Amino acid sequence: MTAEIGHFSLILALVVALVQMTVPMIGAHKGWSNWMELSVPAAVSQFALTLLAFAALMYAFATSDFSLSLVTANSHSLKPMLYKLTGTWGNHEGSMLLWVLILTLFGALVAVFGRNLPPHLKARVLSVQAAIAVAFLAFLLFTSNPFLRLAFPPLDGQGLNPLLQDPGLAFHPPFLYLGYVGLSMSFSFAVAALIEGRVDAAWARWVRPWTLAAWMFLTIGIALGSWWAYYELGWGGWWFWDPVENASFMPWLVATALLHSAIVVEKRESLKTWTILLAILAFSFSLIGTFIVRSGVITSVHAFANDPERGVFILMILAVAIGGSLTLFAFRANKLESKGVFSLVSRETGLILNNVLLIVAAFVVFIGTIWPLVADLTFGRKLSVGAPFFDLAFTPFMILIAMALPIGAMLPWKRADLARSIKPLWGMMALSVALGALVLVVQTGTLMMAPIGVTLATWLLLGAAADLGQRVRLGKTELRHSLLRLFKLPRADIGKAVAHAGLGITIFGISAITAWQTEDIRVARAGDSFMVKGARITYEIRFDGAKEITGPNYTATEGDFAVLVDGQQVARLKPQKRFYPVSNMPTTEAAIDIGFTRDVYVVIGDAQDAGGYAVRSYIKPFANWIWAGAIIMALGGLLSLTDRRYRVAAGAIRRQTPVPIVAE
Repeated sequence: MTAEIGHFSLILALVVALVQMTVPMIGAHKGWSNWMELSVPAAVSQFALTLLAFAALMYAFATSDFSLSLVTANSHSLKPMLYKLTGTWGNHEGSMLLWVLILTLFGALVAVFGRNLPPHLKARVLSVQAAIAVAFLAFLLFTSNPFLRLAFPPLDGQGLNPLLQDPGLAFHPPFLYLGYVGLSMSFSFAVAALIEGRVDAAWARWVRPWTLAAWMFLTIGIALGSWWAYYELGWGGWWFWDPVENASFMPWLVATALLHSAIVVEKRESLKTWTILLAILAFSFSLIGTFIVRSGVITSVHAFANDPERGVFILMILAVAIGGSLTLFAFRANKLESKGVFSLVSRETGLILNNVLLIVAAFVVFIGTIWPLVADLTFGRKLSVGAPFFDLAFTPFMILIAMALPIGAMLPWKRADLARSIKPLWGMMALSVALGALVLVVQTGTLMMAPIGVTLATWLLLGAAADLGQRVRLGKTELRHSLLRLFKLPRADIGKAVAHAGLGITIFGISAITAWQTEDIRVARAGDSFMVKGARITYEIRFDGAKEITGPNYTATEGDFAVLVDGQQVARLKPQKRFYPVSNMPTTEAAIDIGFTRDVYVVIGDAQDAGGYAVRSYIKPFANWIWAGAIIMALGGLLSLTDRRYRVAAGAIRRQTPVPIVAE
């Protein structure tokens, strides 16, 4: 009965979404306030119904209801409860339901907390959001119904993909979906603004918190996915430029550009059409990512579905959403007149440079991701675009962005004297270059990744500090006055500095692990010891043997390794080679001794015919700085989000109805 309640809730949610899509939009066009007001209860009801459906599906997984086809295919009675629950979204249908749940959640949040939005704009925003929900609810019900019953339920299920039975991947999809589905809110605001022909500073202030929240969740989601790949897959890497990794990374790049562009609209009422276009592109890349993951056009450990019928349905949604919004943009963009005028040297120009580099970088990733499919369809050639292409084509844009960020942050609005503006940065620049040169001299080998990375990371960290120092007049007034100014700074300014510093830390972690990691691959027998040289310390790794163990729903070969430095044990690692009988699938569980400046990473492989086991060992310098930097970036976003100026209900919003902007 629970499944029928969930199914019926989805049908009702579709009906409510259809009403929300049409009635408030007509009301906004006609000026009928009661029709516009319907958008609020409709948005809340749509979310409540979707939440009920999701809860029904989660209950079915928790209770191992194998009368549901989805539960049978993706669960097993022996699975730990955590993975029974997270199995709800560890499949195509369940993850799609989570997708729609988050979509309706954002609509409900705007309905509840957007009290200061002008009624016409609010009605149109919620109508556009409902139109997206209609498309994906129809997709769920007609092609991916999670509540299909089996006529003859089996005694037990087929289990979940063992790679997904991990805490990191249990929480990775919800954060990721909160990110790129959250960008639908920016899209809805952009389409509503095009319909009205009105974009001003207040509009930018309304749209920024939603974009910032989505960007923050997307940052955390990508970091969780990278961390999972690092410790779970056993290959020792943290990023592979997999098409599904790229599917979440492209919206992140465009959303980062959108955040910076919206600042110019808010502060200077410039770049209006460009900001609207970025809002459309950010969600468009999210939809493209959905197509990549669920259409079967690519093969990936992350992919959810391999069904051309579903792919065609999503392709139709893509065509309507992206094609329709870009067509509307082409017809209505001339209604958005920019007022601000600025010189070539100004903060506006710095933000434009930032935007251009981010968008070009996003399209480089897009071309590299989609080109094998294009080559196959067009030329009949099977191509593989891997890490060498992306590293070579993408890295220069990130280097340029890192170089420009501190300078752009110091420039004043409208018109700037470049020499005067960057005067506080000269010392920071000299120290950054000196540290990079020191690394170049000290390191062994000729790799330039580490010196460049250290230089850029230091430059970003010191640049963020210099920006805050200039704002609080550090060194120009008493220290207590500077500290008082720091506490009074808008949180968005502090959040910006924290986010830029986080980027610097991530760049350093990436550079260090790429340039300085060491690897040892061998066959080891019980009692064998071998040396693995790190950047500063040589580690002795002793293999003390292996044993067979039994887990809740797997068997495993568990190795026992001692890690020693100068004869003293510093860690004991127990990597596993697991086998899941239900899925008939092996997995590799790396053992990692996590340190502040390095990770000792050990993987045990298959037993060898001649005796012993295949063993891979790595020393990975500053690995965790990659994810620490990402968390710090997200923290910067959270600090900015708490700035009262950017809350949806902030008191700084204009109360009067803005006058439509018409091109002269």
